[in-house]
Amino acid sequence: MNRFLNGMARAVLETFDLPGPVLEVGSFQVPGQEEVADIRPMCNGKPYLGLDMRRGKGVDVVGNIERLPFADASLGCVLALSTFEHVQRFWTGFDEVRRVLRPDGALLVACPFHFHIHSYPSDYWRFTPEALRLLLADYPNRIIGSHGPKTRPANVWALAFREAGPTITPAQLARYEELMALYAREPLPLMRRLRYTMGRWLCGSRPFAPWLQRDEWEIAYQGPQEVTS
Repeated sequence: MNRFLNGMARAVLETFDLPGPVLEVGSFQVPGQEEVADIRPMCNGKPYLGLDMRRGKGVDVVGNIERLPFADASLGCVLALSTFEHVQRFWTGFDEVRRVLRPDGALLVACPFHFHIHSYPSDYWRFTPEALRLLLADYPNRIIGSHGPKTRPANVWALAFREAGPTITPAQLARYEELMALYAREPLPLMRRLRYTMGRWLCGSRPFAPWLQRDEWEIAYQGPQEVTS
């Protein structure tokens, strides 16, 4: 989790009234990241459970997304932020999320792309925007997003509604864009920005683009009225 993804989640949760109960998968708050990793206060008091494979801060239930300990159609919303890269059989995890979501439920998922290998328990996968479009093809209303250079995005994310969920309106999409511009930022420290800017002048933009462009983002809505921004 980082500040950009925290801001992205905040923009989603302030724009869309996602139904509860809410399940956060991969909810363990890594020491030092508690300020950006705690999504619970953004959910306006809705029933909220945090699930992870290890005990710790932010974890209410120890479990595995490949075998979610919840009944069919029992949850209103699932959050999986920087989680699926750690899931051995990620396709099984996506199937499990769909199983436990109600027909009016929603999934908010984010995955890194241009990022160093990390754990827990290990780091197996990277996902492109097209990968999320494919994996979420059964969700009729989707927003797919990415930030950073188009060919090397830092993270990709999606908000997807199941078949009985609401259609995303143009007003909601415009509101989401406004809040993304307000919240979803991860500015570089001044000296690093100066070094990377000088490096861009000397060596060209490509080596430094993942850092200098990491606050740039784009979204695409896929549904009855498709809009790209």
